[in-house]
Amino acid sequence: MWMTPKRSKMEVDESRGFRSEWTQRYLVVEPTEGEGALCLVCRRVVVAASEPDVRQHYEAEHGYYERYVSEGEREALVERLRRGDLPEAAPLTPEERAARAGLVVARLLALKGRGWGEGDFVYRCMEVMLRDVLPDHVSVLNGVDLSPEITRQRVLDIHENLRSQLFNRAKDFKAFSLALDDQAFVAYENYLLVFVRGVGHDLVVQEELLTIINLTHYFSVGALMAAILEALQTAGLSLQRMVGLTTTHTLRMIGENSGLVSYMREKAVSPNCWNVIHYSGFLHLELLSSYDLDVNQVINAVSEWIVLIKTRGVRRPEFQALLTESESEHGERVNGRCLNNWLRRGKTLKLIFSLRKKIKTFLVSIGATTIHFTDKQWLCDFGFLVDIMDHLRELSVLLRVSKVFAAAAFDHICTFEVKLNLLQRHIEENNLTHFAALREVTDELKEHLKEDEKIFEPGRYQVVICRLQKEFERHFKDLKFIKKDLELFANPFSFKTEYAPISVKVELTKLQANTNLWNEYRTKDLGQFYAGLSAESYPIIKGVACKVASLFDSSEICEKAFSYLTRNQHTLSQPLTDEQLHALFRIATTEIEPRWDDLVRGRNEPNP
Repeated sequence: MWMTPKRSKMEVDESRGFRSEWTQRYLVVEPTEGEGALCLVCRRVVVAASEPDVRQHYEAEHGYYERYVSEGEREALVERLRRGDLPEAAPLTPEERAARAGLVVARLLALKGRGWGEGDFVYRCMEVMLRDVLPDHVSVLNGVDLSPEITRQRVLDIHENLRSQLFNRAKDFKAFSLALDDQAFVAYENYLLVFVRGVGHDLVVQEELLTIINLTHYFSVGALMAAILEALQTAGLSLQRMVGLTTTHTLRMIGENSGLVSYMREKAVSPNCWNVIHYSGFLHLELLSSYDLDVNQVINAVSEWIVLIKTRGVRRPEFQALLTESESEHGERVNGRCLNNWLRRGKTLKLIFSLRKKIKTFLVSIGATTIHFTDKQWLCDFGFLVDIMDHLRELSVLLRVSKVFAAAAFDHICTFEVKLNLLQRHIEENNLTHFAALREVTDELKEHLKEDEKIFEPGRYQVVICRLQKEFERHFKDLKFIKKDLELFANPFSFKTEYAPISVKVELTKLQANTNLWNEYRTKDLGQFYAGLSAESYPIIKGVACKVASLFDSSEICEKAFSYLTRNQHTLSQPLTDEQLHALFRIATTEIEPRWDDLVRGRNEPNP
């Protein structure tokens, strides 16, 4: 599952090599010819020999063999498979194959955000197609039940299967972090999405949805804390193994005396004297930062324009790109909050800014107000907001790249803070090199203003940039606190021993003097390098690696949930129980493959 920072093309290729520990774990061996991993069960070669591919093949095709749990059982199983003695699972009956097909369709419906009742429509489509193409095979559909009640239950069964697999893996987490997102929902109720990122002894990262908490049932932070602790306990996770906490920067999360973060840090006592590392800028970076940057309510005015375009300008060719972009995000119909969130993205604002003259012409044609287009200050604020949000968008894109570790994400944050310093100086000097939209506005205004008339006040925007700088410093100060740990993790061979903590100096000196380890570091990615590092010889460095690897390095899984919700807001706004909503979001965000045969035969791993 690692997609870690690569240092050269050669390393990208070599990092996908076969690993001996996969034999017992996934029942594969290194093929005698060619690359990849040869499955001992089905004798197929998994061509892309990276761990996610091998694991996906094993879990999707051979989950039956998970019943061989102990090390002795696995060794005996591997020997039997090597001899060709295959302990086959009983073949599925026709009824079970029909049930499996129904489960797969139910999962597809959930992934696409379709309602329970659409299973019947899918059934009718398949029936029509078979009657025309394969009339002799129409009878195969007789045992397939896609009724709303059955589809609903199958989605819940898949959810329980995935949840059981997550809990089973969570037992092996050496360290984990949580991400708490209370800003994703645009439906009729507010929820808190709780994600977990954990690593085991082999440093394989697992990012999954842990639970969804209905905030209407938990009014106090104490009650919310109790619900999170209950979810952790159910998953078999102890707060003593929690290393990091990523949140939004709402008062509910980071209130100085009554925020959830304060409560959790008091409860959590991390091993080896690590305090829980908290950072609150990853999640919905553009959305939440825009509220601090929008000094003249630009978004509100632009929102009114979009509503008019959607109601009275849908046929105009000049707006088709804008409407297509809107519909791809949240469908043809959209509620106010979802529209507002979409407009707070740098990409969207930039597109609307490029259409501003056509929008003005449209507003005049329908008799709507165009007062903003004659307001010099508002136009400059619009241009500035477009520019600064575009810079934030670039950072947000970098922070969506997962499995690169917090060290790489921290580098992006530090680089952006340097960029803010540069923007601050440029604004002070009236240098608009990095403010393309504001420069375009000022050039247009110069044509209509007197030569000595001032177009905009630099101090106005300096204040905004300074506010953003302070917010970044506040949101990521804990990452700066562990800067040495991040640097040590990312570059153990170039890290100067005199700057290392006393407890790690001996191990670091020994590591840097080991030529074999240096060669491994050069030819493997970070995840594989630390996975192969001896815990006996380098216990402290290995421990630091586990903790750093468990920190959330991107907002990818949160963005995946947010995107799923905005695309399917109308389906998710229908009456759903908390369990049903939880099931849909787990299926939409998981990387785990359901164990179909276990589902068909009614087998699930028992919950802790």
